[in-house]
Parts: sequence; structure tokens; C-alpha cells
Amino acid sequence: MAFNIGLSGLRAATSDLNVTGNNIANAGTAGFKQSRAEFSDVYAASVNGSGKNAQGSGVLLSNVSQLFNQGNVNYTQNALDLAINGNGFFQTSNNGEVSYTRAGYFGTDRDGFMVNNFGFKLQGYAVDGSGNLQNGVISDLRIETASQAPRATTTLDQAFNLNSTNTVPTSWQGAYDASIAGALDPLNPTAAEVTAAEAAGNATFNPADPTTYNSSTSTNVYDTQGNAHVLSQYFVKTGANEWQMNVLVDGRNPATPTSTTPYSMAVGFTASGQLDTSSLTSSADFTVDATGRFTMNGWVPAASDGGEPPVWSSNGANASPAGILVDMRSSTQFSSSFAVNSVSQDGYTTGQLAGLEIDDTGVIFARYTNGQSKVQGQVILASFANVQGLTPVGKTAWVQSFASGEPVVGTPRSGTLGALQSGALEDSNVELSDQLVNLIVAQRNYQANAKTIETESSITQTIINLR
Repeated sequence: MAFNIGLSGLRAATSDLNVTGNNIANAGTAGFKQSRAEFSDVYAASVNGSGKNAQGSGVLLSNVSQLFNQGNVNYTQNALDLAINGNGFFQTSNNGEVSYTRAGYFGTDRDGFMVNNFGFKLQGYAVDGSGNLQNGVISDLRIETASQAPRATTTLDQAFNLNSTNTVPTSWQGAYDASIAGALDPLNPTAAEVTAAEAAGNATFNPADPTTYNSSTSTNVYDTQGNAHVLSQYFVKTGANEWQMNVLVDGRNPATPTSTTPYSMAVGFTASGQLDTSSLTSSADFTVDATGRFTMNGWVPAASDGGEPPVWSSNGANASPAGILVDMRSSTQFSSSFAVNSVSQDGYTTGQLAGLEIDDTGVIFARYTNGQSKVQGQVILASFANVQGLTPVGKTAWVQSFASGEPVVGTPRSGTLGALQSGALEDSNVELSDQLVNLIVAQRNYQANAKTIETESSITQTIINLR
């Protein structure tokens, strides 16, 4: 009996040494979770039970469990390295074979798919053709590496303040007064005569002469080929709460590149300094909608031939077919200097992929050289009711088993799932000092059990030597 007990002890000590040695060997393996050998005693069974004075029959390795406590997060220089801070596993697919891992070595293959260092594809929520996340539809994550196509400007949102203390420019006022003086009744001109006077005053506008306008601002707009054009707005005060807005693109008439005559629109403000949308009226240049926004019509993108003087003509690209919708309803006229409070437009030129960013919720952003960004997908995480029930399959991965239960899939930071850290890896959770102590203990256990067998052998030899 003692031989079997000692032999079971040797086996147990050997198993303990193997588990401890495996932990030590993987102390530098990212995402590795240390194991622990768990033993139980053995008693011989009988029909009537073992009794209260039963002698043991040795030891048995009952289980090798893994400890899924958090490892240290180590920062790297690779934006696609991912670490999970908290609960959850990355889900990967190898030609449909799903496995789970905490090792976040990820990159892209030749087709743009995000893969780990074994070529397994990372799973997540992809995007549709419009860049919208397809939540609930799990697929292989793929990074679009192609250049981003240009987008023609369709909207221009801006808010500015015009200085209410400004006076009518002298040159504009002079032309206006001269025209009114020629009216049949200068003190009470007809509507047609006022319109003619305003046209005469506007005719003196010169973008190169700041005395012909009060304020100006410019912003870039884009055509269908991604060419940038400068849209300039010049504001001329024409009376109390009344302004004339002149618009040029590249210093030319938007619809007729050979002309420098601007598009024009009368802009009025209320007594409280807010934009009076009822003052905006449709014309051949602008179409005003019921909300007070207006569309700039007929823009023909142009380019210069570089000559002296330059000759301007169409550059072969188009503007947005619907025109450029301008929203400046938040603009004001207060007693302070002219200022542009906000401006944005939705056009851009072509762009090359400049970098990737992954936030703590797993959303993957691609940054382009044109300043734009685009969602490429979202990483998902999986959790299990019993992580100890997962089956290790090597390559720092586990697969689902009956004991682990079904995976619960979600996005990082949702529910009990942890947060993602981009540009980092989770280190092994092996504590080397503990493992070295375990080695000493396992060695002592092995020696002690060997001593048990040696002692039993001596006793047996003594009996054999009896005469």
C-alpha cells in the first residue's frame, strides 16, 4: 500500500512541477493566465463504507484550473495592439472556427482584415456602405486602406456678427446718392428707382478696395474632383439694420468665371440684432426656402490658365448638383467688431489613410490626410458565466465548452465588459516569486514521497531477510 501512496505522491508532485514550470515558461506571454494544480485525497471504497479510522490511499490530481485575474497593461508603439482592462475576451475566427483570447497582438493582413499573430481574424461589428455600424451583425473586421474619394460641398453653416455701429461705405453711399438724385422725385423715389440705385451702389463694389465694403470672410468649398475653391463673402452696410452680401468664388462670379460681378443678396436684421429671414428673397443667384436658408445656384468650378492676365474657365469638375445650401440663421448684428463665430462645410478633397485609432469602446477610426475620419468597425468582447469551464487550446486561446456556458457578446464598456486600451498589451498574470516558491515546495514534496517509497522498500527488505 505504501508503495502506491508514495507513487501517487510522486505523480502529484510531478504534475505540480509541470504546472508551475508551464507558468514560469509563459511569464512573458501576453494574455497568458497562470494555472494552479488542485489535488484531492483518495480513500479505498468498500461496501460498508471506509469507517472512521480508514487509511488513505494517496493523492489524486483533481483539476488544473486557470486564474483569470487581470494582468498588467503594458503600452506599446503599435496602435492595433489591444488590451482588455476588465472582463471579457477577444473573439477570433479561423475559417469559421471561433476561439477566445486575451492576447491583443493584432495587425492587418494583405486584404486589410484585422488578424492576430496566428492569422485568426478579429470579430466585431462592420459598417455598411454609408459608414454606419451594423450592430448585432458579427463579422470579420476589415480596414479600408483605399484612398478616400472627394466630396463636393453641399452645405455651408456659419454664424457671424456684423458690427451695428458700422457706417455705409463712402464710395457705395456716393453712388447710391447720385442715382437717387437722378430720380423723378429724389425725396420719394419709386421702388424701381430704389432698386436701380442699389444696383448702382453695388456696381462700385471692388473686393480689392476695402473702402467699398465693411467686412469680409472666406472659406474653402470643394468641387466633385476635390479641388478647393475660395468662397468669399463681402458685407456692405446699406442702411440701419440693412446690409448687402456680395459673394465671389475664387474672386470670380460663381456662375460666370470670366466675370468679376458678384452674386448679391440683401440681408436685414431685426431691432434686437437677429437675422431677419424675411428680408432674404430668392433671385437667379440664390433660392431662399421657408426656413430662411438659401441655396447658391449655378456655381461653375473654374481654374486660371496662369497667364498674365489670367484667363478663367471651367476646370472640368462640377459643383454639387443641388447647389450649396447656406445656413447663416444664427448670425447677428450687435455693437461689437465683426467676428466669425463658427463655420463648417461638408466637402473635402481626396485623402490617403494616415492612421488608425481605437477608442475604449472598441470603435475603429481611420484618419485621412484630408483631415477626415471614418468609422471602420467596432471590436466586440465575449464573456462567460464560468470562465473556468473554458477549454484551453494553445496559442493563448480558449474555446467554449458545455461547462463554460454560451458566450455573452457585447461592445467594450457595456454591461460587465471591460474597456479597451489601444496601443497596449495585457501582460501574463504570472507572479514569478510565487512560482519559484511553488517549485521549492513541489521539489520537497517529490523528495518526501520518494523517501516514503525508500522506507517501504527497506521494510520489505527486512521481512525478506527474516529466517
